[in-house]
Amino acid sequence: MHNLGTVIGFTVRNKLRTKSFVITSLVIALIISVVIHLPLIISLFDNDDPRKVGVIDSGNSEVIAGLDAYFAKQEKPDIVLVKVKDAKDESDFKKALASGDIEGYLEVEEQGNAFPTFTYKSEGSINVGAVGELETALQVVKTDLVLQNAGLTDEQKTLIYAPIEITPVQISAEGGTGSVKNGKTSSEIAMAAGVVYVTIILLFMGIMGSGQLIASEITAEKSSRVMEVLITSVNSLTQMFGKIIGMFIVGITQILLFIAVGVINFLLPHNIDQFKEMDIHFSDIDPVLVVYAIVFYLLGYFMYATLFAAVGSLVSRTEDLGQAVMPLTFLSLGGFYIAIFGLSSANAPLIVAASFIPFFSPYAMILRIGTADPALWEIALSIAILVASIAVFGWLSARIYRTGVLMYGKRPSMKELRKAMRAYKS
Repeated sequence: MHNLGTVIGFTVRNKLRTKSFVITSLVIALIISVVIHLPLIISLFDNDDPRKVGVIDSGNSEVIAGLDAYFAKQEKPDIVLVKVKDAKDESDFKKALASGDIEGYLEVEEQGNAFPTFTYKSEGSINVGAVGELETALQVVKTDLVLQNAGLTDEQKTLIYAPIEITPVQISAEGGTGSVKNGKTSSEIAMAAGVVYVTIILLFMGIMGSGQLIASEITAEKSSRVMEVLITSVNSLTQMFGKIIGMFIVGITQILLFIAVGVINFLLPHNIDQFKEMDIHFSDIDPVLVVYAIVFYLLGYFMYATLFAAVGSLVSRTEDLGQAVMPLTFLSLGGFYIAIFGLSSANAPLIVAASFIPFFSPYAMILRIGTADPALWEIALSIAILVASIAVFGWLSARIYRTGVLMYGKRPSMKELRKAMRAYKS
Protein backbone atom coordinates (compact mmCIF):
# COMPACT_ATOMS: atom_id res chain seq x y z
CA MET A 1 0.00 0.00 0.00
CA HIS A 2 2.92 2.33 0.80
CA ASN A 3 4.43 1.67 -2.63
CA LEU A 4 1.06 2.32 -4.28
CA GLY A 5 0.83 5.72 -2.59
CA THR A 6 4.39 6.50 -3.65
CA VAL A 7 3.63 5.66 -7.29
CA ILE A 8 0.41 7.71 -7.21
CA GLY A 9 2.15 10.70 -5.65
CA PHE A 10 5.06 10.50 -8.09
CA THR A 11 2.70 10.26 -11.09
CA VAL A 12 0.59 13.21 -9.93
CA ARG A 13 3.57 15.47 -9.12
CA ASN A 14 5.41 14.57 -12.30
CA LYS A 15 2.40 15.30 -14.53
CA LEU A 16 1.27 18.49 -12.78
CA ARG A 17 4.74 19.99 -13.18
CA THR A 18 5.03 19.40 -16.91
CA LYS A 19 4.87 22.47 -19.14
CA SER A 20 2.48 20.77 -21.56
CA PHE A 21 -0.08 20.14 -18.78
CA VAL A 22 0.14 23.69 -17.46
CA ILE A 23 -0.05 25.32 -20.90
CA THR A 24 -2.89 23.07 -22.07
CA SER A 25 -4.88 23.75 -18.89
CA LEU A 26 -4.42 27.51 -19.22
CA VAL A 27 -5.38 27.49 -22.90
CA ILE A 28 -8.56 25.46 -22.26
CA ALA A 29 -9.45 27.69 -19.29
CA LEU A 30 -9.04 30.72 -21.54
CA ILE A 31 -11.23 29.14 -24.22
CA ILE A 32 -13.93 28.40 -21.62
CA SER A 33 -13.83 32.03 -20.46
CA VAL A 34 -14.11 33.33 -24.02
CA VAL A 35 -17.01 31.00 -24.87
CA ILE A 36 -18.94 32.05 -21.74
CA HIS A 37 -18.40 35.72 -22.58
CA LEU A 38 -19.15 35.21 -26.28
CA PRO A 39 -22.68 36.72 -26.10
CA LEU A 40 -21.23 39.82 -24.43
CA ILE A 41 -18.39 40.05 -26.98
CA ILE A 42 -20.88 39.74 -29.86
CA SER A 43 -23.14 42.38 -28.32
CA LEU A 44 -20.22 44.84 -28.13
CA PHE A 45 -19.72 44.60 -31.89
CA ASP A 46 -23.37 44.15 -32.78
CA ASN A 47 -25.19 47.11 -34.25
CA ASP A 48 -28.59 47.50 -32.60
CA ASP A 49 -29.84 49.80 -35.36
CA PRO A 50 -32.71 48.27 -37.36
CA ARG A 51 -32.08 47.05 -40.87
CA LYS A 52 -33.12 49.50 -43.56
CA VAL A 53 -35.23 47.83 -46.23
CA GLY A 54 -36.61 49.51 -49.32
CA VAL A 55 -39.89 48.52 -50.98
CA ILE A 56 -40.57 48.78 -54.68
CA ASP A 57 -44.14 50.13 -54.75
CA SER A 58 -46.16 48.38 -57.41
CA GLY A 59 -49.35 50.21 -56.51
CA ASN A 60 -50.39 47.89 -53.66
CA SER A 61 -50.32 50.56 -50.97
CA GLU A 62 -52.37 48.44 -48.52
CA VAL A 63 -49.58 45.91 -48.13
CA ILE A 64 -46.90 48.58 -47.70
CA ALA A 65 -49.06 50.49 -45.21
CA GLY A 66 -49.66 47.25 -43.32
CA LEU A 67 -45.93 46.57 -43.13
CA ASP A 68 -45.29 50.10 -41.87
CA ALA A 69 -47.97 49.69 -39.20
CA TYR A 70 -46.60 46.28 -38.14
CA PHE A 71 -43.05 47.52 -37.54
CA ALA A 72 -44.27 50.78 -35.99
CA LYS A 73 -46.05 48.83 -33.23
CA GLN A 74 -42.79 47.16 -32.16
CA GLU A 75 -40.80 48.81 -29.37
CA LYS A 76 -37.45 47.93 -31.00
CA PRO A 77 -38.15 46.90 -34.58
CA ASP A 78 -35.51 44.86 -36.38
CA ILE A 79 -36.55 46.37 -39.73
CA VAL A 80 -37.63 49.80 -40.88
CA LEU A 81 -39.05 50.47 -44.33
CA VAL A 82 -37.15 53.18 -46.17
CA LYS A 83 -38.52 55.24 -49.05
CA VAL A 84 -35.79 55.71 -51.62
CA LYS A 85 -35.87 59.32 -52.73
CA ASP A 86 -36.77 59.91 -56.37
CA ALA A 87 -36.81 56.16 -57.05
CA LYS A 88 -38.45 55.36 -60.38
CA ASP A 89 -37.40 51.79 -61.08
CA GLU A 90 -35.27 48.95 -59.69
CA SER A 91 -32.02 50.56 -60.85
CA ASP A 92 -32.55 53.37 -58.32
CA PHE A 93 -32.90 50.80 -55.54
CA LYS A 94 -29.66 49.12 -56.67
CA LYS A 95 -27.91 52.48 -56.44
CA ALA A 96 -29.28 52.97 -52.91
CA LEU A 97 -28.08 49.46 -52.05
CA ALA A 98 -24.60 50.19 -53.42
CA SER A 99 -24.37 53.48 -51.49
CA GLY A 100 -25.41 51.81 -48.22
CA ASP A 101 -28.67 53.73 -47.84
CA ILE A 102 -30.54 50.41 -47.61
CA GLU A 103 -29.45 46.82 -46.82
CA GLY A 104 -31.91 45.26 -49.23
CA TYR A 105 -35.21 45.86 -50.95
CA LEU A 106 -38.51 44.05 -51.27
CA GLU A 107 -40.06 43.62 -54.68
CA VAL A 108 -43.85 43.20 -54.75
CA GLU A 109 -45.40 41.30 -57.66
CA GLU A 110 -49.15 41.63 -58.17
CA GLN A 111 -51.15 38.39 -58.62
CA GLY A 112 -54.54 39.72 -59.68
CA ASN A 113 -57.07 39.21 -56.91
CA ALA A 114 -54.70 36.94 -54.96
CA PHE A 115 -52.23 38.16 -52.38
CA PRO A 116 -49.00 39.45 -54.01
CA THR A 117 -45.75 37.49 -54.10
CA PHE A 118 -42.52 38.99 -52.80
CA THR A 119 -38.81 38.86 -53.62
CA TYR A 120 -36.16 40.13 -51.22
CA LYS A 121 -32.94 41.24 -52.88
CA SER A 122 -29.70 42.16 -51.13
CA GLU A 123 -26.00 42.29 -51.89
CA GLY A 124 -23.73 39.49 -50.68
CA SER A 125 -25.08 36.65 -48.55
CA ILE A 126 -28.81 36.64 -47.88
CA ASN A 127 -29.72 37.68 -44.34
CA VAL A 128 -31.96 34.82 -43.23
CA GLY A 129 -33.10 36.77 -40.17
CA ALA A 130 -34.33 39.68 -42.26
CA VAL A 131 -36.20 37.39 -44.63
CA GLY A 132 -37.84 35.57 -41.72
CA GLU A 133 -38.88 38.84 -40.07
CA LEU A 134 -40.40 40.08 -43.34
CA GLU A 135 -42.27 36.79 -43.82
CA THR A 136 -43.74 37.05 -40.32
CA ALA A 137 -44.79 40.66 -40.91
CA LEU A 138 -46.38 39.88 -44.29
CA GLN A 139 -48.29 36.95 -42.80
CA VAL A 140 -49.80 39.31 -40.22
CA VAL A 141 -50.59 41.88 -42.92
CA LYS A 142 -52.25 39.21 -45.05
CA THR A 143 -54.40 38.03 -42.15
CA ASP A 144 -55.39 41.63 -41.37
CA LEU A 145 -56.46 42.27 -44.95
CA VAL A 146 -58.49 39.06 -45.08
CA LEU A 147 -60.23 39.76 -41.77
CA GLN A 148 -60.83 43.51 -42.16
CA ASN A 149 -64.21 42.97 -43.82
CA ALA A 150 -65.25 40.05 -41.60
CA GLY A 151 -66.78 42.29 -38.95
CA LEU A 152 -64.53 41.05 -36.13
CA THR A 153 -63.86 43.15 -33.07
CA ASP A 154 -60.36 44.10 -31.96
CA GLU A 155 -60.64 41.61 -29.09
CA GLN A 156 -61.49 38.81 -31.50
CA LYS A 157 -58.57 39.74 -33.74
CA THR A 158 -56.26 39.78 -30.72
CA LEU A 159 -57.50 36.32 -29.78
CA ILE A 160 -56.78 35.05 -33.28
CA TYR A 161 -53.23 36.42 -33.22
CA ALA A 162 -52.44 35.19 -29.71
CA PRO A 163 -49.79 32.43 -29.95
CA ILE A 164 -50.50 28.93 -28.69
CA GLU A 165 -48.17 27.82 -25.90
CA ILE A 166 -47.55 24.15 -25.03
CA THR A 167 -45.95 23.36 -21.69
CA PRO A 168 -43.93 20.13 -21.99
CA VAL A 169 -43.98 17.82 -18.94
CA GLN A 170 -42.12 14.50 -18.94
CA ILE A 171 -43.97 11.75 -17.06
CA SER A 172 -43.64 8.01 -16.62
CA ALA A 173 -46.46 5.65 -17.52
CA GLU A 174 -45.16 3.13 -14.96
CA GLY A 175 -44.69 5.35 -11.93
CA GLY A 176 -41.18 6.69 -12.56
CA THR A 177 -37.90 6.11 -10.78
CA GLY A 178 -36.67 9.65 -10.17
CA SER A 179 -37.86 13.21 -10.75
CA VAL A 180 -39.92 11.86 -13.65
CA LYS A 181 -42.25 10.28 -11.08
CA ASN A 182 -43.90 13.62 -10.38
CA GLY A 183 -43.31 15.00 -13.88
CA LYS A 184 -40.38 17.00 -15.25
CA THR A 185 -40.95 20.60 -16.22
CA SER A 186 -39.41 22.10 -19.36
CA SER A 187 -36.67 23.73 -17.24
CA GLU A 188 -35.87 20.42 -15.52
CA ILE A 189 -35.79 18.65 -18.89
CA ALA A 190 -33.39 21.27 -20.27
CA MET A 191 -31.09 21.12 -17.22
CA ALA A 192 -31.06 17.30 -17.28
CA ALA A 193 -30.09 17.36 -20.97
CA GLY A 194 -27.33 19.85 -20.10
CA VAL A 195 -25.97 17.59 -17.34
CA VAL A 196 -26.02 14.60 -19.70
CA TYR A 197 -24.28 16.55 -22.46
CA VAL A 198 -21.54 17.82 -20.14
CA THR A 199 -21.04 14.36 -18.59
CA ILE A 200 -20.69 12.71 -21.99
CA ILE A 201 -18.12 15.26 -23.14
CA LEU A 202 -16.13 15.11 -19.87
CA LEU A 203 -16.15 11.31 -19.93
CA PHE A 204 -14.89 11.20 -23.50
CA MET A 205 -12.20 13.79 -22.77
CA GLY A 206 -11.20 11.94 -19.59
CA ILE A 207 -10.96 8.58 -21.30
CA MET A 208 -9.07 9.82 -24.34
CA GLY A 209 -6.82 12.26 -22.48
CA SER A 210 -5.92 10.19 -19.43
CA GLY A 211 -5.95 6.90 -21.32
CA GLN A 212 -3.50 8.17 -23.90
CA LEU A 213 -1.28 9.60 -21.15
CA ILE A 214 -1.26 6.31 -19.24
CA ALA A 215 -0.36 4.31 -22.34
CA SER A 216 2.27 6.80 -23.53
CA GLU A 217 3.99 7.01 -20.13
CA ILE A 218 4.26 3.23 -19.88
CA THR A 219 5.55 2.98 -23.44
CA ALA A 220 8.08 5.79 -22.85
CA GLU A 221 9.39 4.03 -19.74
CA LYS A 222 9.77 0.81 -21.71
CA SER A 223 11.53 2.44 -24.65
CA SER A 224 13.99 4.23 -22.33
CA ARG A 225 14.62 1.02 -20.33
CA VAL A 226 13.52 2.84 -17.15
CA MET A 227 10.95 0.08 -16.69
CA GLU A 228 13.72 -2.43 -15.96
CA VAL A 229 14.81 -0.31 -12.99
CA LEU A 230 11.27 0.38 -11.76
CA ILE A 231 10.23 -3.26 -11.91
CA THR A 232 12.97 -4.24 -9.43
CA SER A 233 11.79 -1.75 -6.79
CA VAL A 234 8.01 -1.66 -7.28
CA ASN A 235 5.67 -4.50 -8.16
CA SER A 236 4.37 -4.24 -11.75
CA LEU A 237 0.73 -4.30 -10.66
CA THR A 238 1.40 -1.53 -8.15
CA GLN A 239 2.91 0.47 -10.99
CA MET A 240 -0.09 -0.06 -13.24
CA PHE A 241 -2.79 0.81 -10.71
CA GLY A 242 -0.64 3.63 -9.30
CA LYS A 243 -0.43 5.22 -12.74
CA ILE A 244 -4.16 4.73 -13.38
CA ILE A 245 -5.17 6.31 -10.07
CA GLY A 246 -2.53 9.05 -10.40
CA MET A 247 -3.72 10.01 -13.87
CA PHE A 248 -7.29 9.96 -12.61
CA ILE A 249 -6.37 12.47 -9.89
CA VAL A 250 -4.62 14.64 -12.49
CA GLY A 251 -7.66 14.49 -14.76
CA ILE A 252 -10.07 15.33 -11.93
CA THR A 253 -7.83 18.22 -10.89
CA GLN A 254 -7.97 19.60 -14.41
CA ILE A 255 -11.75 19.17 -14.61
CA LEU A 256 -12.23 20.91 -11.25
CA LEU A 257 -10.06 23.76 -12.53
CA PHE A 258 -12.26 24.13 -15.60
CA ILE A 259 -15.44 23.98 -13.49
CA ALA A 260 -14.05 26.66 -11.17
CA VAL A 261 -13.21 28.88 -14.16
CA GLY A 262 -16.70 28.35 -15.56
CA VAL A 263 -18.43 29.10 -12.25
CA ILE A 264 -16.38 32.27 -11.69
CA ASN A 265 -17.24 33.52 -15.17
CA PHE A 266 -20.92 32.61 -14.79
CA LEU A 267 -21.15 34.50 -11.51
CA LEU A 268 -20.09 37.79 -13.11
CA PRO A 269 -23.01 40.27 -13.04
CA HIS A 270 -23.58 40.51 -16.81
CA ASN A 271 -23.64 36.71 -17.17
CA ILE A 272 -26.06 36.30 -14.25
CA ASP A 273 -28.43 38.76 -15.93
CA GLN A 274 -28.30 36.73 -19.15
CA PHE A 275 -29.16 33.55 -17.26
CA LYS A 276 -32.14 35.30 -15.70
CA GLU A 277 -33.34 36.33 -19.16
CA MET A 278 -32.92 32.74 -20.40
CA ASP A 279 -34.90 31.45 -17.38
CA ILE A 280 -32.18 28.94 -16.42
CA HIS A 281 -32.26 27.67 -12.83
CA PHE A 282 -29.50 25.40 -11.58
CA SER A 283 -31.79 24.37 -8.73
CA ASP A 284 -33.75 22.36 -11.32
CA ILE A 285 -30.86 19.90 -11.67
CA ASP A 286 -31.83 16.53 -10.23
CA PRO A 287 -29.21 15.54 -7.58
CA VAL A 288 -29.87 11.85 -8.29
CA LEU A 289 -28.82 12.44 -11.90
CA VAL A 290 -25.59 14.08 -10.70
CA VAL A 291 -24.84 11.04 -8.51
CA TYR A 292 -25.42 8.68 -11.43
CA ALA A 293 -23.26 10.89 -13.66
CA ILE A 294 -20.37 10.62 -11.19
CA VAL A 295 -20.83 6.84 -10.84
CA PHE A 296 -20.82 6.17 -14.59
CA TYR A 297 -17.95 8.60 -15.12
CA LEU A 298 -15.80 6.72 -12.59
CA LEU A 299 -16.75 3.28 -13.88
CA GLY A 300 -16.20 4.26 -17.52
CA TYR A 301 -12.85 5.87 -16.76
CA PHE A 302 -11.39 2.95 -14.81
CA MET A 303 -12.59 0.35 -17.33
CA TYR A 304 -10.91 2.09 -20.25
CA ALA A 305 -7.85 3.09 -18.17
CA THR A 306 -6.99 -0.54 -17.38
CA LEU A 307 -7.21 -1.41 -21.08
CA PHE A 308 -5.05 1.54 -22.12
CA ALA A 309 -2.43 0.49 -19.54
CA ALA A 310 -2.43 -3.06 -20.89
CA VAL A 311 -2.03 -1.88 -24.48
CA GLY A 312 0.74 0.55 -23.50
CA SER A 313 2.68 -2.25 -21.84
CA LEU A 314 2.75 -4.22 -25.10
CA VAL A 315 4.29 -1.41 -27.17
CA SER A 316 8.06 -0.85 -27.07
CA ARG A 317 8.19 2.30 -29.23
CA THR A 318 6.10 5.43 -28.83
CA GLU A 319 5.81 5.60 -32.63
CA ASP A 320 3.67 2.43 -32.57
CA LEU A 321 1.39 3.55 -29.76
CA GLY A 322 -1.17 5.36 -31.91
CA GLN A 323 -1.89 2.27 -33.98
CA ALA A 324 -1.99 0.05 -30.89
CA VAL A 325 -4.62 2.11 -29.03
CA MET A 326 -6.75 2.73 -32.13
CA PRO A 327 -9.30 -0.03 -31.31
CA LEU A 328 -9.89 1.48 -27.85
CA THR A 329 -10.16 4.92 -29.40
CA PHE A 330 -12.83 3.71 -31.82
CA LEU A 331 -14.76 1.99 -29.03
CA SER A 332 -14.83 5.15 -26.91
CA LEU A 333 -15.65 7.26 -29.96
CA GLY A 334 -18.49 4.87 -30.80
CA GLY A 335 -20.01 5.27 -27.34
CA PHE A 336 -19.64 9.05 -27.58
CA TYR A 337 -21.41 9.26 -30.94
CA ILE A 338 -24.16 6.87 -29.87
CA ALA A 339 -24.93 9.15 -26.93
CA ILE A 340 -24.61 12.45 -28.80
CA PHE A 341 -26.84 11.38 -31.70
CA GLY A 342 -29.26 9.69 -29.31
CA LEU A 343 -30.02 12.79 -27.22
CA SER A 344 -33.44 13.14 -28.85
CA SER A 345 -34.25 9.40 -28.93
CA ALA A 346 -33.04 7.89 -25.66
CA ASN A 347 -35.52 4.99 -25.88
CA ALA A 348 -34.35 3.85 -29.31
CA PRO A 349 -33.44 0.12 -29.42
CA LEU A 350 -29.81 0.93 -30.23
CA ILE A 351 -29.47 3.18 -27.15
CA VAL A 352 -31.18 0.63 -24.90
CA ALA A 353 -28.91 -2.17 -26.15
CA ALA A 354 -25.79 0.01 -25.85
CA SER A 355 -26.62 0.81 -22.21
CA PHE A 356 -25.80 -2.81 -21.31
CA ILE A 357 -22.61 -3.12 -23.38
CA PRO A 358 -19.71 -2.16 -21.06
CA PHE A 359 -17.76 -0.24 -23.72
CA PHE A 360 -20.79 1.95 -24.45
CA SER A 361 -22.90 1.85 -21.26
CA PRO A 362 -21.12 4.74 -19.45
CA TYR A 363 -22.32 6.98 -22.28
CA ALA A 364 -25.67 5.38 -23.15
CA MET A 365 -27.05 4.71 -19.67
CA ILE A 366 -26.39 8.21 -18.33
CA LEU A 367 -28.17 9.46 -21.46
CA ARG A 368 -31.20 7.29 -20.68
CA ILE A 369 -31.22 8.30 -17.01
CA GLY A 370 -31.11 11.99 -17.88
CA THR A 371 -33.52 12.15 -20.80
CA ALA A 372 -35.72 9.05 -20.42
CA ASP A 373 -36.86 6.95 -17.46
CA PRO A 374 -35.13 3.54 -17.31
CA ALA A 375 -36.26 1.10 -14.63
CA LEU A 376 -34.12 0.77 -11.51
CA TRP A 377 -33.26 -2.83 -12.42
CA GLU A 378 -31.90 -1.64 -15.76
CA ILE A 379 -29.64 0.91 -14.06
CA ALA A 380 -28.51 -1.67 -11.49
CA LEU A 381 -27.85 -4.24 -14.21
CA SER A 382 -25.81 -1.76 -16.24
CA ILE A 383 -23.72 -0.85 -13.18
CA ALA A 384 -23.25 -4.54 -12.28
CA ILE A 385 -22.08 -5.34 -15.82
CA LEU A 386 -19.66 -2.42 -15.71
CA VAL A 387 -18.26 -3.45 -12.31
CA ALA A 388 -17.88 -7.05 -13.47
CA SER A 389 -16.20 -5.86 -16.68
CA ILE A 390 -13.77 -3.71 -14.70
CA ALA A 391 -12.89 -6.75 -12.54
CA VAL A 392 -12.37 -8.98 -15.59
CA PHE A 393 -10.51 -6.40 -17.65
CA GLY A 394 -8.49 -5.37 -14.60
CA TRP A 395 -7.42 -8.96 -13.97
CA LEU A 396 -6.65 -9.50 -17.66
CA SER A 397 -4.86 -6.16 -18.00
CA ALA A 398 -2.79 -6.90 -14.88
CA ARG A 399 -1.58 -10.21 -16.35
CA ILE A 400 -0.85 -8.56 -19.71
CA TYR A 401 0.89 -5.63 -18.02
CA ARG A 402 3.24 -7.62 -15.80
CA THR A 403 4.15 -9.77 -18.80
CA GLY A 404 4.27 -7.06 -21.48
CA VAL A 405 6.38 -4.47 -19.64
CA LEU A 406 9.48 -6.67 -20.00
CA MET A 407 8.82 -7.82 -23.58
CA TYR A 408 10.79 -5.71 -26.06
CA GLY A 409 11.09 -5.58 -29.82
CA LYS A 410 8.03 -6.11 -31.98
CA ARG A 411 4.60 -6.35 -30.49
CA PRO A 412 4.07 -9.91 -29.26
CA SER A 413 1.49 -12.09 -30.97
CA MET A 414 -1.49 -13.39 -29.03
CA LYS A 415 0.12 -16.85 -28.94
CA GLU A 416 3.38 -15.48 -27.50
CA LEU A 417 1.49 -13.36 -25.00
CA ARG A 418 -0.63 -16.25 -23.75
CA LYS A 419 2.48 -18.41 -23.39
CA ALA A 420 4.32 -15.72 -21.44
CA MET A 421 1.31 -15.12 -19.18
CA ARG A 422 1.06 -18.84 -18.35
CA ALA A 423 4.78 -18.99 -17.64
CA TYR A 424 4.67 -15.95 -15.34
CA LYS A 425 4.80 -16.76 -11.62
CA SER A 426 3.17 -14.35 -9.24
